[in-house]
Amino acid sequence: MNWLIDFFSNPANWSGPGGIPVRLLEHLEFSVVALLMAAAVAIPLGLWVGHTGRGSLVVVVSANAARALPTLGILVLVVLIIGVGSTWPVLIPLVLLAVPPILVNTYEGVRGVDPDLRDAAYGMGLRGPQVLFKVLVPVALPLILLGMRLAAIQVVATATVAAYVGLGGLGRFIMDGLATKNYTITIGGAFLVVVLALAAQAGFTLLSRVAVSPGVRQFR
Repeated sequence: MNWLIDFFSNPANWSGPGGIPVRLLEHLEFSVVALLMAAAVAIPLGLWVGHTGRGSLVVVVSANAARALPTLGILVLVVLIIGVGSTWPVLIPLVLLAVPPILVNTYEGVRGVDPDLRDAAYGMGLRGPQVLFKVLVPVALPLILLGMRLAAIQVVATATVAAYVGLGGLGRFIMDGLATKNYTITIGGAFLVVVLALAAQAGFTLLSRVAVSPGVRQFR
């Protein structure tokens, strides 16, 4: 606890390009961009596969296999291929990390909708896209947001790898602290990552309460 007090009470840690506000914004930028890119890929694909059933086995198996990919290994590989002149070496591994939980939960959410509800929607004269967006997506929304929440927590926690390629983010505190044996900075940086991950979880939990209708929440 004393180390945390020393870290947050030191004015030097709050100013300059290496201060807490700057590092926090860098970390948020990596995390938000990677999460949005992953969602842009995984949610439409999960909706399409869940609704049509086409390629479901390939998608689910591929998504689960992607969970085993080592993020740091991919980071190093991307750096060797394209260099370190941009944020892509960090974004690519983070996107690959975030896609599986979003994709699988979106797919499972759509496929898990009661078949009677789906049939009733078609019986009312709704067409495929209308059934998907007016019936299936609202019912599947809790699982879709759960996938987003899981992905956000993983991305926030893993974005510290940006420090390995000389980029910013809260990982700089951890790496620099370990390199100089300044464990006050290391613990402070790790604490900030934990707080940010918890904030992401709380944010998506609140979003779920606001975005999901009470009837669907009760049903789930």
